[in-house]
Amino acid sequence: MSEAEARLIEEAGRRLGAKAVITDLKEIDPWVSDWRGRVHGATPAMLAPASTDEVVEIVRLAAEFRVPLVPQGGNTGMAAGATPPADGSAILLSMRRLNRIRSISADNHLAIAEAGVILATLHDAAHDIGMRFPLTLGARGSCTIGGLASTNAGGTQVLKFGTMRSLVAGVEAVLPDGSVHSGLSGLKKDNRGYSLDQLLIGAEGTLGVITAVALRLVPAIAARAVAWAGVDSPAKALELLRFLEVRTGSIEGFELVPQDSLGLVLKHMPGTRAPLAGSHRWHALIEATTADANTDVAAELERLLGAALQQGVTADAVLAASEAQAEAFWKLRDTISEAERAEGQTLAHDISVPVADMPAFIADAAAKVEATFPGVIATGFGHLGDGNIHFHVRAGTHAAPDWYDSEGDRITRMVDDLVTAAGGSISAEHGIGQLKRAEFARLAPPGRIHALRAIKQALDPLGIMNPGKLVP
Repeated sequence: MSEAEARLIEEAGRRLGAKAVITDLKEIDPWVSDWRGRVHGATPAMLAPASTDEVVEIVRLAAEFRVPLVPQGGNTGMAAGATPPADGSAILLSMRRLNRIRSISADNHLAIAEAGVILATLHDAAHDIGMRFPLTLGARGSCTIGGLASTNAGGTQVLKFGTMRSLVAGVEAVLPDGSVHSGLSGLKKDNRGYSLDQLLIGAEGTLGVITAVALRLVPAIAARAVAWAGVDSPAKALELLRFLEVRTGSIEGFELVPQDSLGLVLKHMPGTRAPLAGSHRWHALIEATTADANTDVAAELERLLGAALQQGVTADAVLAASEAQAEAFWKLRDTISEAERAEGQTLAHDISVPVADMPAFIADAAAKVEATFPGVIATGFGHLGDGNIHFHVRAGTHAAPDWYDSEGDRITRMVDDLVTAAGGSISAEHGIGQLKRAEFARLAPPGRIHALRAIKQALDPLGIMNPGKLVP
């Protein structure tokens, strides 16, 4: 621990009390590694403010003593963006005690939630007033609103509602000099120059600490229908999506699942079972919703899937007969990453390419990676309709503990080169963090890198906000 860190910790304890300063390494230990367990950091303390004013005090102390801060929410990120550096040169700033929903209104279609509010908690609060927050993902029981905004999270409803950026009406944040940006009014029109809200969304804590977010709500679902379809290829899956989209406006989720990934879930996740009796190389998970209680969305989806079956767009399909079965279908999709982790080492690439090009990209990229690195298993799953696929490469026959180090970088470079050549992005929804920072620097246009560095320097000249993340 440096002298500056020791002085900051002592002063924070004096000003904020014992609850806000955690120095027990056993208590800190679960929070200094990323979710996948690939990146391990260290910190002499974890500060846990319970209000925006306390965050202001901490940031001012960090600026005074020149000690970097690493903001962290639920620690569910996939790019190690909330993991402190291994040398212990930064203090972990836990936002989990800022967990109040300050206000929620059906009339205004707006909720104001603090950074530490768990996504599932917000879902429940919105449901209680006949509304919903239309962003969800597998980590909804532990991810936080501040983390979702800081990484511009996506999830499974992007097809209809967009990413977190589209759902944020305003941001409150403590800037690196300790001043507070108060942007929670939720104004639909505000033309006062640069949007600090939009700069902070997706900035991964490198420009300030998000303390609260104003979020757009939509009417609660009156009914939903969930179906599972078997298809021959990603191209057929996209054809099925387009078939449905031109015939109904109710499609909210459309997830691509390869048989290989489904097999891992069935193997490792207790209580799961295959929705279809036959064998299919690829699958599509489809969700249709309506806010109109008079619309029979299940009957509509069943009719459309029947027509798709007759026309050869899909090989088989089944409609969930109950909410329990619908949740069981979603569990098959949501636990793919968990099942992969149980199976062994996996390199995860969160990529996007133009939607129309995605089916060919999945097939071509997987074939090229497997041919170049014999023994690995490459495949893609996820949000086909918005052009975002999680392109994962499993170790397969490469079971050595150092596989990540010996082959991982070469595989990732190849995947990222293929994505860039296809006009895509190496980070569709998980952010850059630590894991993608070098590749981002290698592949991003120079103008983009220059602009990011200039913004970072302008707002955080002392470099105390989440160093070593996002900005090359």
